[in-house]
Amino acid sequence: MKDNIKKPMENLEQKNQEIVNTSNKQEVQKSNTEEKTIEIKKEQETKDPKKPELQKKEVQKVKKEKAVVNSRNVSISTKYSRDICRFIKNKSIEEAIKDLEQVLSHKKAIPMRGGYGHKKSAKGFASGSGKYPEKATESFIKLLKSLSANAAANGLEKPIITEAFANMGSKPRARFGKWQRKRTHICFVARELKIKGKKLKQ
Repeated sequence: MKDNIKKPMENLEQKNQEIVNTSNKQEVQKSNTEEKTIEIKKEQETKDPKKPELQKKEVQKVKKEKAVVNSRNVSISTKYSRDICRFIKNKSIEEAIKDLEQVLSHKKAIPMRGGYGHKKSAKGFASGSGKYPEKATESFIKLLKSLSANAAANGLEKPIITEAFANMGSKPRARFGKWQRKRTHICFVARELKIKGKKLKQ
């Protein structure tokens, strides 16, 4: 009987020892893997930072010569827009926006051809025949702001409006064909101001 009792006890002890041995082996393996990862990290840190394995490619922006804005079928008068284009041409974008803001505040009139009365300027004297077309000036200010954004994206310094023209757009009928609505195509081109000596060239 005693021999029979000793045998299962011995079996239990053997099993316990096997479990302990396997756990010790697992701990040793974990410690080895941790040491290896630490060594790899140290090797990566000791490498030259000037020569990384993966270098990001730097994208170089190509500088363009001009910035263009096209707008089609704007609901403003073609006659007014032509006069505004004449008023804006050969000016810087910022200066043109300031002048148009003064037109909105009725401090400066846009010179127009035709039988228009003389308008008083901010200084008090007559500034010539002209008008204050508010709707057209508001749409022109929006287009000029987009033109300045395009010029900045293209890398232009001190851009000047070299081309500004307006053409007649489509004429949709309104009120069962009783009258035609006003539509205008507008185009702006801005180029960088080049300085050579004392002369300014566009």
